[in-house]
Amino acid sequence: MEQKLFKNVFNATVIVAALGYFVDVYDLVLFLVIGKDSIKAIFPEGLTDALVLQKFQYLLNVQMIGMLVGGIFWGVLGDKKGRLSVLFGSIFVYSIANIANAFVTDMNWYVACRFIAGVGLAGELGAGITLVSESMDKKYRGYGTMVVASIGVTGAVVAGLVGNIGWKTSYLVGGGLGLSLLLLRIGVFESGIFQRAHQKSVSKGNFFYLFSNKRLFLKYLHCILIGLPIWFVIGVLVGRAPEIAKTLGVTDPIVQGTCVILCYTGLIFGDLASGGMSQWLKSRKKVFVIFYVLCAASILVYLNLNLIVGYFSDSLVPVSAAIFYSAVTLLGFSVGFWAMFVTVASEQFGTNMRATVATTVPNFIRGSLVLIAFVFDYIFVRSNMFWASYIVSALLILISFYSLSRLEETFGKDLDYIEESEERSEI
Repeated sequence: MEQKLFKNVFNATVIVAALGYFVDVYDLVLFLVIGKDSIKAIFPEGLTDALVLQKFQYLLNVQMIGMLVGGIFWGVLGDKKGRLSVLFGSIFVYSIANIANAFVTDMNWYVACRFIAGVGLAGELGAGITLVSESMDKKYRGYGTMVVASIGVTGAVVAGLVGNIGWKTSYLVGGGLGLSLLLLRIGVFESGIFQRAHQKSVSKGNFFYLFSNKRLFLKYLHCILIGLPIWFVIGVLVGRAPEIAKTLGVTDPIVQGTCVILCYTGLIFGDLASGGMSQWLKSRKKVFVIFYVLCAASILVYLNLNLIVGYFSDSLVPVSAAIFYSAVTLLGFSVGFWAMFVTVASEQFGTNMRATVATTVPNFIRGSLVLIAFVFDYIFVRSNMFWASYIVSALLILISFYSLSRLEETFGKDLDYIEESEERSEI
């Protein structure tokens, strides 16, 4: 039994998908770590902190637009031409963009590189999860995606560490790692489920097909909405950690890069826990419920550290950096269901639409951060950071709970079918 499990989980497909996601996450987080320093370097005349932040946000928005465009492009390509073409094609694109990024000399070049990188980064995870899900025994799919996520998310930790050696070298390292992965193509084969579906005369990779009727549209929408808490925690609560720390009365300096590393470290262990629990409980939905509750509790702890520390202390002891960083790590753990979120989306749809869904869903949820941040700031300026955090987090978790209730349980589901407008058809 153990030997069979090991062979199913640790195969070439899972390892390559995991390493590809590692480089994917490395690049995403790397820009957050070194973006501002690189902007200052290419403007030797000097910029005010406000202008640096403005240009950084602009580049981040351009990258996000690239990911939204790339999500649709790679998803459609994955259902029309195959999962492998997207897996290695996306790795090649963002690797070349990374290498080019090391040689930027002006803002226009930087914008082009971040857009191309965004397009490339949009494809790897969805294609990898889809390929792994279709290639593995349905009893062990949760373990496979757990490995992909856990290895992949360590790319954030590495990015935080490598970012200290200089922005140009960091980009070159990312590009070199990605191109090196292309050498591992030998031994990775296309999904048999896809190959059988490819021979059928059915609509494949038609993004607009998802909007062809109410049933498909709502299922697709719910697949997106169950992931809302993840990027609120990462993008807002952890993204603004230094400001929140000051409000909580943390007297020690809080480093943004350290918060990112610790958040993703927690997320690694969360992905391991959620994947393992889904196999143990034989349910995806039960694990989502557990992590939603844990996420809500972690947010309450994070936003009330000063009260908690004061309650357990005889004197008014300020919140230390160590306690604050621990809370950040707990937050990361509480949203460690990213891989399972993408897996559930891929399991909801037939083979002819699976890559399109699995590739677009994570990019739309990343893009939702723009709207989430807007709502957060709208409430923030009219009240305070705490009320904004409470209201937005409660709203997002309630929406996620509702969307989860509208989706079917997919643990052990047979993925060998095509998606049709009104009913499922076996291949």
